[in-house]
Amino acid sequence: MRPLPAWRTTSAQGPRTVNADAVATSGGVVALADGVGDSADAARAALAAVTAAARVPSAAGPVAALSAAHAALPPEGDCVLVVAQPYSGGYHIGWVGDVRAYAWDGVALWQLTRDHTLAQYFRDHGGQVLPRMEHLVTTSIRTAAATHYGLTTTGAATLLLTTDGVHKILTHELMTDILRTATDPAAALVAAAVSEGTKDNTTAVMLSRAPAPALPTTPLPIAA
Repeated sequence: MRPLPAWRTTSAQGPRTVNADAVATSGGVVALADGVGDSADAARAALAAVTAAARVPSAAGPVAALSAAHAALPPEGDCVLVVAQPYSGGYHIGWVGDVRAYAWDGVALWQLTRDHTLAQYFRDHGGQVLPRMEHLVTTSIRTAAATHYGLTTTGAATLLLTTDGVHKILTHELMTDILRTATDPAAALVAAAVSEGTKDNTTAVMLSRAPAPALPTTPLPIAA
């Protein structure tokens, strides 16, 4: 049996009333959610969603994991979420909203997900982007249909998952520098975001597995 991915996470509440970020793992699957809003309902929604998503076996795929998260939401509260499912050649990834997954090879950092935000929509369509648009998500676990889930795959052995309290306050270049030098990258990213004055909950997850021999794979299409 292949060893499960090793993972490490750090989270900070920041200036918010509650920490509505949540992380769960089961059988090598890792899910990270960011509750929508600053409330106990948002925190409960995020925890319920990641717990359900992480329990879906990798073989079922990320659509099943995100659908399980949707079904598990309590009556109040909502969240955005990314789930990483290991397979023989890397990871399958599914997401809604503006949580992110990156691939890391020890030198370079590649963003694998594409934000479901009003800002990204306007960029894609040649419109003017206002700062507030960066924080307005166009999909969430409660509202997104399965046809609007973001889906991709990667052969990378190491992933970084972040909530927007990290990647919307730190530049891509600074995140890369931190990963190159830190002994605990998740903790270092969160500490840097807090130092830079993030006004949000801030969570980072690093996960990695032993590389496997290359196998023919068919990339999943990006749905949104």
